[in-house]
Amino acid sequence: MLKLLQTILAGAVIVLSAYGLIIQNFMFMPYSMFLLGALMLTMGLTELKEDRKRAGGYLFLILSVFIFFVIVQDLMVN
Repeated sequence: MLKLLQTILAGAVIVLSAYGLIIQNFMFMPYSMFLLGALMLTMGLTELKEDRKRAGGYLFLILSVFIFFVIVQDLMVN
């Protein structure tokens, strides 16, 4: 279930980012960052669920929290 969600989120991040780069319209950048944070969150949960006690799972979780914090900061400024 999480692997399917990771694949869908990764595809959506790639499509939105490529669209922004090709068209030079960065209107969808907050959505891309939100999806990237969700992708990092699911990757971290997958690492922890598979009982890998390496730092990678925790790093993904910390990065997702940081990305969500940046998105909230951006929304409060604008």
